[in-house]
Amino acid sequence: MFSKILIANRGEIACRVIKTAKRMGIKTVAVYSDADQDALHVEMADEAVHIGPAAAADSYLIAEKIIAACKQTGAEAVHPGYGFLSERASFPKALAKEGIVFIGPNPRAIEAMGDKIESKKFANEARVSTVPGYLGVIESPEQAVEIAGDIGYPVMIKASAGGGGKGMRIAWNAEEVRDGYTRSKSEAASSFGDDRVFIEKFIQNPRHIEIQVLGDKHGNVVYLGERECSIQRRNQKVIEEAPSPLLDEETRRAMGEQAVALAKAVDYDSAGTVEFVAGQDKSFFFLEMNTRLQVEHPVTELITGIDLVEQMIHVAAGEKLEISQEDVKLNGWSIESRIYAEDPYRNFLPSIGRLTRYRPPEEGVAEGLTIRNDTGVVEGSEISMFYDPMIAKLVTHAPTREEAIAGMSEALDAFYVDGIQHNVPFLTSLMNHPRWRSGDLSTSFIADEYPDGFSPAEPDENAQALLAAVALSMGALNRERLDHLTGRLRPHSGAVREDWVVKIDKSYIPIRLAAGYPGTPIEIDVAIGDGPVTAVESDWAPGDRLWNGRVGERAVTVQVRPVMGGYRLDWQGYSVVAKVMTPRIAELDALMPEKMPPDTSKMLLCPMPGLVVSIAVEEGQEVKAGEQLAIVEAMKMENVLRAERDCVVSSIKAAAGDSLAVDAVIMEFE
Repeated sequence: MFSKILIANRGEIACRVIKTAKRMGIKTVAVYSDADQDALHVEMADEAVHIGPAAAADSYLIAEKIIAACKQTGAEAVHPGYGFLSERASFPKALAKEGIVFIGPNPRAIEAMGDKIESKKFANEARVSTVPGYLGVIESPEQAVEIAGDIGYPVMIKASAGGGGKGMRIAWNAEEVRDGYTRSKSEAASSFGDDRVFIEKFIQNPRHIEIQVLGDKHGNVVYLGERECSIQRRNQKVIEEAPSPLLDEETRRAMGEQAVALAKAVDYDSAGTVEFVAGQDKSFFFLEMNTRLQVEHPVTELITGIDLVEQMIHVAAGEKLEISQEDVKLNGWSIESRIYAEDPYRNFLPSIGRLTRYRPPEEGVAEGLTIRNDTGVVEGSEISMFYDPMIAKLVTHAPTREEAIAGMSEALDAFYVDGIQHNVPFLTSLMNHPRWRSGDLSTSFIADEYPDGFSPAEPDENAQALLAAVALSMGALNRERLDHLTGRLRPHSGAVREDWVVKIDKSYIPIRLAAGYPGTPIEIDVAIGDGPVTAVESDWAPGDRLWNGRVGERAVTVQVRPVMGGYRLDWQGYSVVAKVMTPRIAELDALMPEKMPPDTSKMLLCPMPGLVVSIAVEEGQEVKAGEQLAIVEAMKMENVLRAERDCVVSSIKAAAGDSLAVDAVIMEFE
């Protein structure tokens, strides 16, 4: 067994590998760029080596720097994580020349299966069912249009070396093929250093199901069940679960055996994933093979009890698998939610900045529910524009799918992040979506259910009543404390006001403090209007960011953020501003004029912090609705900004190469 390994990665996956290595008694070496000098993975490792500037192309993607770090520290093996160098066959070859072990599959397997074009050719030769498509190198947009016409629309344009949704576009007509081909090549070159793309038939209403395989260097391969990854946005996975609610034992076995056969054909000798596109009728087609550890591997670990990173290290050290296919038992259900630095209220555009508060839910096992949080950040960490926007992976495991979803919903309520925008409100809303809960999934789920983007759900009467009760418990407690401050000119008389009004957004909710005294812990009874009395209990104290307690029989965790005159409350996908008032103040408040936001209809604003790649128009130019105005790049994704209506460009305020903040003015219109 190795005594020291280097992790050629960053963020949560580097931290994840370090945890297992430490448990195995193996010393670890981290590498870091300028942007990551204070990162969590650097702190967790036994040693750390600086490898260059912030841009991945100048640091994490340079194999020579990784090898030099191994020599400097005496690391005997390298775990690549996922992304970066993990699927480049040249990397393990270069390591082998220096006598360093690659904790991953052999280069032949990477070459055969890691390249999406070559893997499909290989699968066809092995008589594995594949999605119809063109696997040759496409030289021009015109050739791409011709190929797409032969296959039949819609088609998927994909980067050969791609992953994580980068370099991927769906096209429904010739114009979208031309634009998608250009964008995919550009993103592929920027993200992977390889601009080759291919085109295949896009199967409508499909499900994305993948099989986890594990092989050793002695010809043994097993499959560890499946993961359903159908909840995607812009071809990037958002929620994964294991097992799949679609599959039965017969289909699971058929997919697993096909995945094992494919792995054995290339002498696969590590953890890997065979991805399938599945129809709602349980038909399935080979999509691609990822020759690395997947982002979503924790759900498989929780339902099988097998540590995949540990197995990869044992296999790389030349040991035989101690797991046979008969040993693999699927236990319970696991859900993973990816916490991204993105603004769900602005079409999920990337968000960067410092985590001024980062308080994930407590990890551990309680009452049959397991909560696990794989992360690479701490409070105070910087979310950089140079890397993937994922902050953490929140994972739950329980005996049933319903219990795992309920546990995830509660854990998301307790996941407190400030300083940047993030997708926790969207994930919480999704957990309560009836279609998600029913298991009726497809890769178009988010596009189908959120066609106009995401906005906070309007709370119904029951939700309003619950949030009003929470707000009153905090507001009354705060007022009691203020009334008893030393030095008050008119100290509190001792009587507690009974009648209140809680304003939730634009609704005024009469609420009565029926019994109890506002103190810590909170133990009061409230009633909405003439409704029934409800007990409210909590250990909340002024300054706490989470209100944990009970409203009636319901256990509740509400996120609390102070705003002028009240609180912003986030719970179960709802996000409201609540203000506690006396009835007279509420009457006067209702008469106040509403301040309207400024008119920005004649401006093109930068939708996220990013780099201007190009400006496609000139001052004085007439543009039509839908015409391209500019391209802004953020976190290696190119975002095309188009005109929303016919207009004339009056002035241009930015140029290619400019780094802009969110809402910076790019151009103005007449």
